[in-house]
Amino acid sequence: MVATFTHRNLPRLLLQARESVMAHTRPSLRVHGLSDQQWRVLRVLGECGTVETGRVAREAFILGPSLTGVLSRMERDGLIQRERDPADQRRTVISATPKGLRLVEKLSLAIESHYAWMDKSLGTEKLTQLYALLDELIELEQP
Repeated sequence: MVATFTHRNLPRLLLQARESVMAHTRPSLRVHGLSDQQWRVLRVLGECGTVETGRVAREAFILGPSLTGVLSRMERDGLIQRERDPADQRRTVISATPKGLRLVEKLSLAIESHYAWMDKSLGTEKLTQLYALLDELIELEQP
């Protein structure tokens, strides 16, 4: 028996769209020896500054056990530093090192260039609408 669906496979389409966008970004990441996960961590730190580990996990969409390994490699490579939260010694905060911030700045140029191309190709109105629809979908699906 074959199941029949009325709607297209939205999770698959979202993954396919992500992979299409990342296909333009990954070569730049690989030149600098970064994985997708490491870039997501650097992007969060580049946008937010010093951040508690749990927030990095949530914003970079990396599960705790995986994040531990990612952060260890990034610390070894001199991209991040970890310290105890001065306000709560039970928590750890992470920040990008100057080397990590230089990498964020360098990669942001290529990424912003790709976004500019998407803006020109799709049109500002459609890209803005896409962002708004994705934000609305995320909010809708929150528990």
